Amino acid sequence: MKIWLDGGLQDMESARVSVLDHGLTVGDGIFETVKAVAGRPFALTRHLDRLTRSARGLGLPDPDLDEVRRACAAVLAAGPVPLGRLRITYTGGHGPLGSDRGEHGPTLVVALGETGRRPDSTAVITVPWTRNERGALTGLKTTSYAENVVALARARERGASEALFANTVGQLCEGTGSNVFVVLDGEIYTPPVASGCLAGITRALAVEWTGARETDLPLDVLERADEVFLTSTLRDVQAVHRVDDRELPGAPGPATAKAMRVFEERSGDDLDP
Repeated sequence: MKIWLDGGLQDMESARVSVLDHGLTVGDGIFETVKAVAGRPFALTRHLDRLTRSARGLGLPDPDLDEVRRACAAVLAAGPVPLGRLRITYTGGHGPLGSDRGEHGPTLVVALGETGRRPDSTAVITVPWTRNERGALTGLKTTSYAENVVALARARERGASEALFANTVGQLCEGTGSNVFVVLDGEIYTPPVASGCLAGITRALAVEWTGARETDLPLDVLERADEVFLTSTLRDVQAVHRVDDRELPGAPGPATAKAMRVFEERSGDDLDP
C-alpha cells in the first residue's frame, strides 16, 4: 500500500507523522471517507467541498484541493482495488502539547484500504448519549471521533453494526458514521441538518433521488416506523431489520428497496454527481 503524505507517495512502512501532530495530540483535524469503485472515487467533488467546509469551521487553512485530487489519483493508481475506502485526513500539523496551534502548517494524508460490500440489512441500537446540535464541531467531519468509538463498541457488543443518537432535545439525529431515514405510511423522512447530524454526502443524494423529506423526528419514531434505513459512504443505502429489541420483518421493505435500487442505478451512471 502506498500513502500520500505531505506532497508525495510513501510506503506504508516508512510513512510517519510527528507524535506532536495536532491531529494526534488534541484531535485537531478533519477527514473524508470516499468510496472507490474499481480505482475511481465516487462523489469526490462533494467530499472535497465538505472537506473545505470542515476546515473553515475548525479554523484550518483551506486545503489545496488540486493537491488532494492528485493525492487521491496517485494512491488509487498505486493500489487499485475492486471496492475501497479512500481516506483523506487533514490536520492542524505539528504543534505544541496543548490546544494552541503551531506554525508548521497542516498535515495531509491520503490512504486506501480494501473493503467489501455491506449486507443488504443490519441491526442498530439506540444509545443514551446525545449529539449536541449547538456544539462548536456540529456539522463538521472532524477526527475527534472517540464518542463514536464508544457508541459503536456498545453496538458491537449487542450484535448491531451501528448506534443511533438523539440530540439534546430528544430528536432523532444520526448514527456514529451514518445518517438515518424512516418510512411512515409510505413516505420517507430524515432529520434535518439543524438536528445536529452531519450533512452526509450519501444522505444528500438519497434525499435528492428519492424525494425524502427533512423534518424533526422524535427518537421514539424508531418504535413505530414502518421501515428504517441508513445511508453512508460505504453503506450506500442499507435497510435496518432490528432497532434495539424491535424486529422489522421483511427488511428491506418496499420503500427502502426502491431507494436502494435507485441509488445503485443513479450512482452507477455518474461517479461524480
